[in-house]
This record gives sequence, structure tokens and C-alpha cells, in this order.
Amino acid sequence: MAALCSLPGSPDLSALRATLQDLLGFLRAALPICSAHTVDFYTESLWRELVDLSPDGVLAALGAPAGAEPREAGPGPGLIDLPRVFCERSQKLLSTEAFALAARHYSVQSLGLCTPFEQLLTALGVNKEQRTDTCENVKAIEFMNTKKSHEVQAMSELICSIADYCGLKQIIDVGSGKGYLSSFLSLKYGLNVYGIDSSNTNTHGAKERNRKLRRHCKLNHRQTRVDASGAALKMPKAVETQKEAECKGGVESAPKSSLGSQNMAADVLPEVSESAVSVIGKQQDLHAQPREEDKFCLENAFSLMDLLPVDAIEPTSPQVHNTEMSEVGKQRRDMKSKPNDSSVYSPLTSFITADSELHDIITDLEDCLMVGLHTCGDLASNTLRIFASKSEVKGVCSVGCCYHLLSEEFENQPKEYAQENWGFPMCRYLKEERWCCGRNARMSACLALERVAVGQGLPTESLFYRAVLQNIIKDYYGITKCDRHVGKIYSKCSSFLDYVRMSLKKLGLDESKVSEEIIMDYYEKYKPRMNELEAFNMLKVVLAPCIETLILLDRLCYLKEQEDVAWCALVKLFDPVQSPRCYGVIALKKQSDQS
Repeated sequence: MAALCSLPGSPDLSALRATLQDLLGFLRAALPICSAHTVDFYTESLWRELVDLSPDGVLAALGAPAGAEPREAGPGPGLIDLPRVFCERSQKLLSTEAFALAARHYSVQSLGLCTPFEQLLTALGVNKEQRTDTCENVKAIEFMNTKKSHEVQAMSELICSIADYCGLKQIIDVGSGKGYLSSFLSLKYGLNVYGIDSSNTNTHGAKERNRKLRRHCKLNHRQTRVDASGAALKMPKAVETQKEAECKGGVESAPKSSLGSQNMAADVLPEVSESAVSVIGKQQDLHAQPREEDKFCLENAFSLMDLLPVDAIEPTSPQVHNTEMSEVGKQRRDMKSKPNDSSVYSPLTSFITADSELHDIITDLEDCLMVGLHTCGDLASNTLRIFASKSEVKGVCSVGCCYHLLSEEFENQPKEYAQENWGFPMCRYLKEERWCCGRNARMSACLALERVAVGQGLPTESLFYRAVLQNIIKDYYGITKCDRHVGKIYSKCSSFLDYVRMSLKKLGLDESKVSEEIIMDYYEKYKPRMNELEAFNMLKVVLAPCIETLILLDRLCYLKEQEDVAWCALVKLFDPVQSPRCYGVIALKKQSDQS
């Protein structure tokens, strides 16, 4: 392993705690907005209770074209003037512009918490000038959709670089799911990977998928050997040039669409609303010249694109770098000539907790790197705890997701729901503060500001239907809090009337209590107020990065608190338009001679 001092620097624990303290000051005032549940929007009069602005004014402020002249200068970074944002007496929101700019200030990138991806690769020994020919892996990548391919390529490159840097051959992929990352790591990079997932169905599927991938790689390897021997026909020069261009341009030969209209899988994108704010940023130049970071101004009008840090949605390069190989790396590359080696990737079924004994799951456990691509809820936190507690785990590279599934120590939990290791908070500072976000705020953290900024809007009408339905349930059935979920009924309904009828049936409520006339009266009553709900959800979208920043800062501080952790950082691995949960938490332990 090279000297750890060669890795990029990151803020020390005292600086991170100071940032946390500053962030909490803003979130204490802003939390009521992201903690509010859309279902209760009308029943609890949330707009009137939390916002002292007109909804059309909020939408205009967030939806107007960028480039308006600054009206007045605001406080600089670290000096957010909260009385300008929220009323000290009523706690209501006073200024959309001040709120939005404060939220931008408290995003991960604006706070300077991220280590640049390319900078880290360079420090790990990756040679940026040379590129690996990805053509031989096209068949394997074709098994993934665009989003997954983007994620797997970027993360596997980093994992391989860390493994080479640390001299590790064994990778443990927790929450491995369908095994895409595990398969790619073993087939492309020759790593010895154990993919662990709690679902036996996923494990069996991963085994079958890996078998097919190996078969493709084996056939491709044979064809490559035939071509190299000169037995195959040579391509015409024009065709050869075209092939090279396709390989260098990425793993798929189809032309790439713009960020505003990417053709992604249906399960990747939210429903698209044709509301006024759904077209925000479509005409913006995503690669505009950077603005001066120290100008924290209150603008008369701006677009959501202006709320993003410079280059926030610039895609991570799909190209894969060559590594200046260590001996371990060279040995692994030699293994690529043996695609039928069944020992390289082993899918396993096990439920992982912070107390899991890896030796009981992996019999030939050795010094290893633990990774996780979009590990849900507590699994992301437990991955970091396992890294901190198990001597064999020398490094970790974790990208979490599903923040709403995190368990919170200081949330109102039933007495029987007791545990030692909570998903949030992890660090000492937030534990001392007894900080609690709440499920609704953590759900808000899953919203994707970058997607909304490029025109992929929120499902306003479906949210409106559900909020009005709740008023009907409250008035006619006396139910103020409904424990049962309606689910994804909206897409199956042709009208609001159809939606209410189907929802009441699913909730087990007597439909005869409300006539068609009553239902439509509710619809007509609240339809003029749909803009309130739309504007409120836009405020939640703008606040989402701040909640995510809090969760990521908590994990980074936890790692900084561990005595045997030599280096840790946050790294933006993916283009957030394709993959909104794009931040990786990475850490390495001290070498034995550093202890």
C-alpha cells in the first residue's frame, strides 16, 4: 500500500462538527416543512400554518428563468440570516429566495465536503491518460439498464483502484441484490467477490445471471483470441473507426440524449408533471461558466438550476481508466483469461446486521474491502459499523439509499422496539444533541432536486388526489390518521371520482357514505388550491439536499471518531440526474505499522 498521506485531504472532525452545528441551526427552523406529510396538507392547513407567502409567488420565484439581476446582497457563507428566512415569532417562511439560497449553501458540495472523484482516482494510482478498452465487456453491460450500467462502471472502477492501492483481493458486496456490481467486479477486474443479500430469490437470480454473463465473456474471450491470431477477417477501415468510436464513447452505441430528456427505465423516473415548475431548467446550459462562490445574493427570480452547486449535474465520465498496477492487480488481470473460474464470484444469502460474524458467513475470509451499492436504510449504517469493528475489513466504499427506512434512536419508538445499533444518528455529536429528523423528513431527503431542475417534475396531481381524499376520510369516516396506505392507485384511475372509489374500497371503508356529488364537490373546492400543494412540495425538494447532507455528515463524523481509521471522505460517484443517491462514503484503516 502506498502512503496514506498521498490521498486527498478531507475536513477534520472538529471542522465537521462545526459544520454540523451550523447546519442544525438552519434545520431547526426548516424541519417543519420537510417533516409535514403531503397526505395531511389540507386537513392540517399546512400552507397557512408554515408559509407566509403566496403559492404563486413561491412558484414564480423558483420557476422564473435564471439570470435576473440581484436585488440585494445577503449574508456570506456561514452567516445565514435566519430571521430573513423564517419569522422569529410565528416560525413561518418569509422569503423563498433567502430559503432557497440558504438550502443551497448547506448542500454537500457547497459546504466543500466532497473529495473530487478524479482527484481520488489519481491519488490511488489511476493513469487518466490511458483508457481501458470496454468493448470486451459490452455483452455483460447489456444486461443492465442505463442507470445501473452508469453506477456499476463508476463504482467498480473506484473499488478496483482501492483494492489495488491496499493490496486486497477479496471484496464483500453487502446488499448485492441481483449481483450486477459483484459480477462486473469479478469478470472485468478478476476480483474475488462475495455478494451477500438477505433475499434467497436475489441470490439464486444472481447465480443464474452470473452464469450467463460468464458464458458471454467466455465466448467473447474465445473470439478475441481468434481475432488476435489473424484467423478472422479484418474489418474495413471505416467500420473499424466506427467501432472504436462506439467503444470510446461508452458501453452503448445508441446516441445519448440530453439531461433534460434521458430515456431511462420506467422504474427509475418519477411521474412527470406538466406543471409550471416541471420545465425549470430545460433551457439552461448545464456547463455554464461557474458563478463566484462568495456571492450569496438574494435574487429577484432564478431557476432551480441556480440552486445547484457548479457542475452539480455534470455526468461522471463513462470511460474506465487504466491503473498503474500493483502486483496484486497484475495477478487479478491474469485471472480475466479464466472466465469459467466459478470461485471468483460467490452469491450468498444472509441477513447482515452490525453484529454479523463474517467468519460464519464466509469460511475463507481474509483481509478484504467491504462495498455496497445503494444499500437500503440501516444496512448502509451497519456496513460502516462492520468496517469499524472487524479487523479483516481494511476498507469500505458504501453508497446508501432509502433514507426513510433508517431507524432513528430519538424518534418516538414503541418500548418493545429497542436496539443497540440505530441507523441514525451514528456520531457522538448528534447523539449528544438527541437529534431526530423523523420519517417524513428522511423521506423528503430522497427527493431529487437535480431531476426536477432539468424538467423531470413531481407527480403533483396524484399527490393532490391523495390529500383531498384524506379530507373526505376525515369528514365522513372520522379517521384523522390512516395507518393503511392507498398505494399506487392513481395510474389505474381515469378520474378523481374513480380514484376515491377505488381507494375507499382498498381501505375497507363503506363507499355508500359518500355520493358522487359529494366527491366532486370536494374536488371542485380544493382544485383552486392545488398550487399551494405544488409550491409546498417544491420547497421540500429545495430542502432535500440539506437533509441528505445531515445524514452523510453523520456517517463521515462517525468514521472520523474511530481510532483505527486512517482516512475517510465523501465522493460524488454518479451523475445525480441518472442516480440521485450519488454520494459514496469511503474509508481506509491504518496500516499495522501505523497503529
